[in-house]
Amino acid sequence: MTDTLADVREPMPLEDVDLSDLDNFTDGVTPYRMFHTLRHQDAVHWQPEDAPNSGFWAVTRHEDIARVDRDAETFTSSRFVNLEEVDDDQIAKRASILELDGVRHRALRSLIQRQFGAGVVNSYTDFLRGLTAKTLDAALAKGRFDFVKEVSADFPINVLARLLDVPPEDNLRLIEWGNRIIGNTDPDYADVLLHSEESEKYRDLPFRSPAALEVFAYGRELARQRRGGDGTDLVSRLVNQTPRDGVPLSPRDFDNYFLLLVVAGNETTRHTISHSMLALIQHPDQLARLREDPSLIPGAVEEFLRWASPVYHFRRTATRDVELAGKRIKEGDKVVMWYASGNRDEEVFGNPYDFDVTRRNNDHVTFGKGSPHLCLGNLLARTEIRIMFEELIPRLSGIRLTGEVARVRSNFVNGIKRLPVEVTLA
Repeated sequence: MTDTLADVREPMPLEDVDLSDLDNFTDGVTPYRMFHTLRHQDAVHWQPEDAPNSGFWAVTRHEDIARVDRDAETFTSSRFVNLEEVDDDQIAKRASILELDGVRHRALRSLIQRQFGAGVVNSYTDFLRGLTAKTLDAALAKGRFDFVKEVSADFPINVLARLLDVPPEDNLRLIEWGNRIIGNTDPDYADVLLHSEESEKYRDLPFRSPAALEVFAYGRELARQRRGGDGTDLVSRLVNQTPRDGVPLSPRDFDNYFLLLVVAGNETTRHTISHSMLALIQHPDQLARLREDPSLIPGAVEEFLRWASPVYHFRRTATRDVELAGKRIKEGDKVVMWYASGNRDEEVFGNPYDFDVTRRNNDHVTFGKGSPHLCLGNLLARTEIRIMFEELIPRLSGIRLTGEVARVRSNFVNGIKRLPVEVTLA
């Protein structure tokens, strides 16, 4: 099934919309049909959930998403950013930088912020091009291959390995950990499914995933080796710097920070590259434009990011009673920003269901919108995606799908598991 305009705008009765049903998120079309209905009929929509969860407000318009994202005082991250409802004890054990606000959040963010700034990221350009060439040489030589496995997953994980200063032979472990943790609602990935009875044994681990224990052990050994050294890698910075609020990282702080880097440093870039390639296959006229004029690729990256929306949503929690789009939200209610819906908002994007590599003023919300939690690695991700397609597109004479596109069963990560393709080289 392709993400065609007719498909996504096919009317869906409001009563049939269910953003909590994970099976609605496996075909690449149903989520956008639901979002379309909500933006037009109930832009801030109360979505019931099965116990033990208690339901949430679904925010689907670009304008309202931006308002929630910018206002951390009214809409806090400190009660967690995914749909799982956690108690104070779980928060104390599982909170990462994502689940902090205010001074402490800024202090922990600043520990590694410089490593994701323009000066450092621009210095990686030659390394990234060399790495891209190596990835593409190996994949394209096969002719037929899984684009996710051979390209989308291989490239970002090598970048992450460089940032963590770990050997490339650890890459497969890093990829597997990310899949098992972020894919905690997909039977192909999860050790223990999030909503299963067995997951209660792992309630104090991030994403309730036993894979977190393996990541913690790996990170702790790196920390032991680098503590007191003068390395500039991300692990060395975390263990050898004191945050600017003067409160050192506790062992638990380090565990959760390191796990976040492993997951976030790979998953979103990988899925954006996969979605972008699929879109170019499904829209050969757009691929032809980029082949004819490679100078369009930097601008096209923003369209790739809008189109891919690799994270469907992030959650906040209301700290007070507040009105949003005419709905009365109560203190303690979950408020969920559906970025993938905001990225198809007709009020912001002309012809939002058109994949247009020449789109200008592309005000997507893929990395957040004016939020203190704006994705720390957004410049690195943009650079990785740009270089990947600058190197890939000139090599291709043709590319086609050879099988079914398999998607992650999740309403959190908008991921592609398998993208089988056949290529002919230019």
